Amino acid sequence: MKTFFTSASIFRVGRALLGLTIAALALPLAAAAQTGGPGAVSGSLLEAGSGKVVPFSDVLLLRAADSTFVAVAQTTEQGTFKAGALPLGTYLLRVQDLNYQVLRRRFTLTAAAPAVQFPGLKMTAATATKLNEVVVTGQKAAVVEELGKRVINVEKDLASVGGTAANILQNVPSVSVDVNGTVSMRGSSNITILIDGKPAGVSNGGTGGQRLDQIPASRIAQVEVITNPSAKYDAAGGGGVINLITKKETRSGTNGTASINLGTNDKYSGNLSLSRKVGKATWSGGYDGRDVTYGSKGHSEQTARVGTETVQTTQIGVGNEIHRNHNLRAGVELELPKNQTLGLNVNGGTERNLEGEGQELTQQTNNGPVQRARGRQDLDVQVKMLNYGGNYRRTWEAHKGRELTANFGGVVIDANVPVVQRQYAEAGSAGLPQPGTRQLLELLGNIQYGQIDYTHPLADGKGRLEMGAKLEHQGNNGSNSFGFAANESRPDDFVNDPARSLTYASNQLVPAAYVTAQHSLGPKWNAQVGLRSEYTYLSGSIEGGVGINQRGSLQQDYLSFFPSALISRDFGKEPGQNRLQLSYARRLNRPNFMQQLPLAIYQDPRSYRLGNPRLQAEFSNNIELGHQLTVGQATITSTVFARITTNSIQRLRYVDTVATRLAGNAGLVTAETYDNLGTTTNLGAELSLNQPLAKWWRLTASTSLYRAQIAGNGIASNRTALVGTARLANNFTIRPTLEMQLSGNVRSASVTAQGRQLAWGQLDLALRQRLFSDRAALTLRISDLLNTSSYRTEVATDALASTRYAKDETRVGWLGFTWYIGASKAKPGRIEAAPQGGGGFGG
Repeated sequence: MKTFFTSASIFRVGRALLGLTIAALALPLAAAAQTGGPGAVSGSLLEAGSGKVVPFSDVLLLRAADSTFVAVAQTTEQGTFKAGALPLGTYLLRVQDLNYQVLRRRFTLTAAAPAVQFPGLKMTAATATKLNEVVVTGQKAAVVEELGKRVINVEKDLASVGGTAANILQNVPSVSVDVNGTVSMRGSSNITILIDGKPAGVSNGGTGGQRLDQIPASRIAQVEVITNPSAKYDAAGGGGVINLITKKETRSGTNGTASINLGTNDKYSGNLSLSRKVGKATWSGGYDGRDVTYGSKGHSEQTARVGTETVQTTQIGVGNEIHRNHNLRAGVELELPKNQTLGLNVNGGTERNLEGEGQELTQQTNNGPVQRARGRQDLDVQVKMLNYGGNYRRTWEAHKGRELTANFGGVVIDANVPVVQRQYAEAGSAGLPQPGTRQLLELLGNIQYGQIDYTHPLADGKGRLEMGAKLEHQGNNGSNSFGFAANESRPDDFVNDPARSLTYASNQLVPAAYVTAQHSLGPKWNAQVGLRSEYTYLSGSIEGGVGINQRGSLQQDYLSFFPSALISRDFGKEPGQNRLQLSYARRLNRPNFMQQLPLAIYQDPRSYRLGNPRLQAEFSNNIELGHQLTVGQATITSTVFARITTNSIQRLRYVDTVATRLAGNAGLVTAETYDNLGTTTNLGAELSLNQPLAKWWRLTASTSLYRAQIAGNGIASNRTALVGTARLANNFTIRPTLEMQLSGNVRSASVTAQGRQLAWGQLDLALRQRLFSDRAALTLRISDLLNTSSYRTEVATDALASTRYAKDETRVGWLGFTWYIGASKAKPGRIEAAPQGGGGFGG
């Protein structure tokens, strides 16, 4: 291939050298903020062939999980280097010198082996060539296994461009996201979702806070998946913990990104993220905005026994949804004297969701004449959110590994949700028009929390003791105003019905404390045990609504203990290369206030949801055995697991015979509620593979298969099913600046207390072209390429047989443009390319 010596080439090389100089100046600042531990690494550099020492070369130490700077050293005149005060963990050592080729080494510092030596590293002289544009590419480890958790780097996931956090989680091992945005792990949607390790008022596909499909994917750098959390984590979330880690910038100067995304059929989103590091302060700010419109359609059929009558109904709906979100955020990280740091952050925003659907309704009783009606539902969700927090960290230079951290924060949610229902009889039908109704829901929710954690290394240097305490309060105050249209001539005037209107309040206080101990049992063994205690106090009241039977006070209080244990054995030469790990944890799921609130929320004219104030918490015992094997650049992880849940919370549907009779010809009315139904048991296995098949092709695959059993507890018979999921992602480097990703996932039918949710899956395609010397990137993404993603459920009981089908607009084309500001670049690796990795199992 010919190369040409041009002024543009000189400019690009000069700019690259300038970038290296700026990065070198920024290294001491970044290192100062991230070091502090018992680890150390040392070694020497020699020139390959001659054996001469290599002096004055930069030795960079980067965190393997995300390639961020940790420390930097420089070789002496004798070619030796040394770096100390390093936290334990896995690192990438990178030696850079303009006269030699880049040299890389991966290593791990553990409590059993906190020091690593690299004597006589051989440096190969750089090959002389004519100057031309130089493109240095690399790839981070896609999945990195750490003790007790799995870290997934998602910055290169092209399938999330223009998307949300829900799109990112679709490609995360052990995680499944259905078309409603509900996230589950190994068949359980009872999971805890954190942002940067802190509560953030995020709801899992339901009501009560910011949904995952409202968090831009562009804000997320990593996802931590903890399938079997230790006692250090909140006990809530029997299915596990997902921690979304947002992008942060620690380099000096002004850095960031600006992007805009355009989607088919009126979909727009954009965001701006900026940070500026000056001295010992790093300031950050940003904006996220989204205005998208999605079409939707659905179909349902029901057959029910109402007394001595058999009632058959159908419902066909067509509508659309408009989502408009705006969010502003700001924060500062300060480096204080005596190894202390302090951070403060705040973000606020508004969300508005407009949903409208026209419906065609039919009803037939005892094979009589078919009654036809038209229905209309309009919903306007308006939410204001404020999220604030702070964190403090203190280390001791004379006592490596000793650390004190504290954080506090809160979330305020102010929501206003009017739901308007109208129904009209078709011309010539025997049905009668029904008066329009409006249900106005108002909610003011808040979360406040404070937590302190302390880590103390043991005297022998082979373990550590951790302890901490936390206090969390959740409060909710709201009202439900239910009214009927005054008359047909004034359809937007509603008269309040005091019999169906009420106010409510609930408060939940959870003080907690924990202690964990980790210790090395030998050169290859490591063990960790822990115990957490949490006291739950719930109080609430419901007033008004004289026509509602379930009123009065809500009160529960209970003290629970949650042990955890983990033991691992390394069989390879390096930690994590060939590891077997066994873990246990006890967890719980507290019902949220919407599940306990006896308030009928109509989803359409013929169905509503109703909370159960008698609902109790469910508890689960989780056991997991995993094996990780790294062979060359391939990593294979296999896991077998068991989760046994007692007092299991299940969703049930039944016919509201009273509402059906009151509705007359308006149609059959069904209700969904929640109840504790005995024990559920999930037994299964997972397998994941991360394998580069060629320099231009990387394959990531995972699959799980588990047996789910649900006890009916007198309401229905015990139900058992075999459920499987599969995920496959292919990343292709077509040319140095052009990448393509083809990914797909599928889940088989799953069992519910009264029926099943049918199988679903989708295929996504994305391409990214880096532009202007990696200063910008243009991305094209098509989600659900084959338009196969849909939501289908079946219910079969003695009194009710029902099928439901819902299809939102999922095949969408996105075109995104991103501009990288300052030192940021659109390279595959932000700073450096870690070796290929994958697999892993949580513990």
